[in-house]
Amino acid sequence: MGVTIHAKSDSEVTSIDACSPRRALYYVQSPSHSQQHDVEKMSYGSSPFGSPTHHYHCSPIHHSRESSTSRFSSSLKNNQLAVWKRIPGTNHDEDNEAEAENGEDIDYDNHSRSVKFYVVCFLFSFIVLFTIFSLILWAASLPYKPKVFVKGMVIENLNVQAGIDGTGVQTDMLNLNSTVRIYYRNPASFYGVHVSATLLELHYYRLKLASGQMKKFYEARKSKRIVVVVVQGHQIPLYGAISVLSDAKKQIQSVSLPLNLTFLVRSTAYILGRLVKPNFSIHISCQLTLKGNHLGKHINLTNSHSCTYS
Repeated sequence: MGVTIHAKSDSEVTSIDACSPRRALYYVQSPSHSQQHDVEKMSYGSSPFGSPTHHYHCSPIHHSRESSTSRFSSSLKNNQLAVWKRIPGTNHDEDNEAEAENGEDIDYDNHSRSVKFYVVCFLFSFIVLFTIFSLILWAASLPYKPKVFVKGMVIENLNVQAGIDGTGVQTDMLNLNSTVRIYYRNPASFYGVHVSATLLELHYYRLKLASGQMKKFYEARKSKRIVVVVVQGHQIPLYGAISVLSDAKKQIQSVSLPLNLTFLVRSTAYILGRLVKPNFSIHISCQLTLKGNHLGKHINLTNSHSCTYS
């Protein structure tokens, strides 16, 4: 369909110029669908009269389009403003939640630290107090040292005869049987003691003639007892060390022989289990004289010069 361009009258031109005074205006008759694209090019792209590229229309349709566009843009701006108003609020809420979570974490950390501090203080105080209490008990137990002394000794039998030692050497052999009586007392009022001792050894100078072992026992608080220990020697080779015995094989009753009895007594108290464990040790050394005519008789060793206790 062809394009028809109509010229306007002067009155019409004047009315149009009032809307756009400096631009010449023209209009285009609606083309068919096949030529619509070309008509739009002609009306907006180029003009037969060399009109400028940009045109302004004062038609009602143009105003309606502008009003609808302005309403759309204003609604879009309002939506954007609403979004922008909502986003800071959301960020503020998130910040508040983060601050609340951080505050809770800080409170939890402070609580856990305070709990750990109190636990450490309690343990330290308990250890210090328990140590002080243990030291007090240990110091209180020191004055209650057990009382130990040797009451006496009985040499029941003494025999010297010729024999052969383990290597086949001929020498004099000694047999001796004796018993030792030991007095033991625990003066402590709040604990018992476990008592043990080393071997009781009977020497002639450096030659050991007899020995015996005291059995272990428990002594309750504020109690005492008499302990009997058997000290004996069997087939002890003399190798001529005791000439008195060698000369008096048949006359033992005329023998006088100095002897030395030594041993160590240990006493252990268990207070508060095994945490407080005071120990007491007493070394005993007794000097006595073996007389052949006193065999089987009690030898008193309670004299102050007979035994030493250290």
